[in-house]
Amino acid sequence: MTHYDIIITNGFILPAAGVQHTINGYIGIKDGLIKHIAPQGEKSSFSATTTIDAKASLICPGLINGHCHSAMTLFRGLADDLPLMTWLNDHIFPAEAKFVTSEMVYWCSKLAAAEMILTGTTTVADSYFFELEAVKAFNDSGIRSVAAQGIIDFPAPGVPDPSLNLLEAKLFLDNFPHNTLSSKALFCHSPYTCSSQTLQKVKQLADANNCLMFIHAAETQVECLQIKESYGFSPIRYLGSLGVLDENTVCVHCVTIDEHEINLLKDSGCGVVTCPESNMKLASGVAPVPALLRAGVPVALGTDGCASNNSLDLFSEMNSLARLHKVVCADPAILNAKEALTAATAAGATVLGLPGTGTLQPGMLADIIIIDLDQPHLTPFYNQDALVYCAKGPDVSTSIIDGKLVMHNRKILTFDVDETMARVTNLGLATAELSKSM
Repeated sequence: MTHYDIIITNGFILPAAGVQHTINGYIGIKDGLIKHIAPQGEKSSFSATTTIDAKASLICPGLINGHCHSAMTLFRGLADDLPLMTWLNDHIFPAEAKFVTSEMVYWCSKLAAAEMILTGTTTVADSYFFELEAVKAFNDSGIRSVAAQGIIDFPAPGVPDPSLNLLEAKLFLDNFPHNTLSSKALFCHSPYTCSSQTLQKVKQLADANNCLMFIHAAETQVECLQIKESYGFSPIRYLGSLGVLDENTVCVHCVTIDEHEINLLKDSGCGVVTCPESNMKLASGVAPVPALLRAGVPVALGTDGCASNNSLDLFSEMNSLARLHKVVCADPAILNAKEALTAATAAGATVLGLPGTGTLQPGMLADIIIIDLDQPHLTPFYNQDALVYCAKGPDVSTSIIDGKLVMHNRKILTFDVDETMARVTNLGLATAELSKSM
């Protein structure tokens, strides 16, 4: 008799975005991996420590948030309805200088983890300061992470002397915890906040540690003009000239890019993360995602941080991704629901260098969500397109990450969410009081 850690039975299994038909079956999980997937009627003898009756719900790959600043949950709603540079320079950078501490990063990242787990995200690529505290929060929460220490050529939280930013990055890498849930990375804030020397040295450090380098790039027209005036190139061309674009570099946003730059990204092997709701809210523009996909550039989906979105719900983000390009391109078929779902699952795994997740197959990591289809807005449920156009984060009833039951029946099992909310509420009260003088 085969014994599993967890068996999920009586569900409709969607192995991956684009698969035409679901499987009415069960999934066996052991040692953090999917060991067996079979039709419900298969005759086999097995036992399990935990059995989950999916009750005709949909069993899917967990969603992958390709770009987030999780600790910025503290700044949700602090400075809304402003242009990017005003929002960033006059509000966010000053707020970070005053309020970002190791304690803040831990609790606010934990709050972000709660929001993401409750809305179906099983993996997050996070970039911020005091990032080892974020890693601790993610590991304590049970969510998978690619965690990147933030680097900027200005005084920053935890690094008041910018000449020490590379040393701090190296300490982050050297002290990164070894476990199955988290992967290390580095994050250069942008081409306009990091010098060419910093960009190249961070890339060398990332390569030496076999990890990804993330960077905000080509987010606005203002950025493009600034980089062109300073270096004679657009941001993507500039990064290419520095030799920092390759398969281990992830460019976030890529709103203001042309056909040549799309080909440059393709030829370099660089991945892209699009954050449509953040870009819409800050009026940054619309990334040419259909053109990137047609060129063969892998594109993941991210929420960005709560200060600029203000939600971490990837179902909402998928919906926006699919709809936005239809209206911008005046073509209802330009980017379909399956491509949006792929961006939030398998393509996210590709961009983040996590080949073991993003689909449901034997041998893959057991990162699985169960979606309750017994909802008015999901009735009738014809196919997976409804996940993009109809489903909402709270439709997720159960989340299994790394083979562990993290959330069941809408209750997070790994930590006290009420305590986390109380901690962040107290931090928020202090932030609101001090922000009045900003």
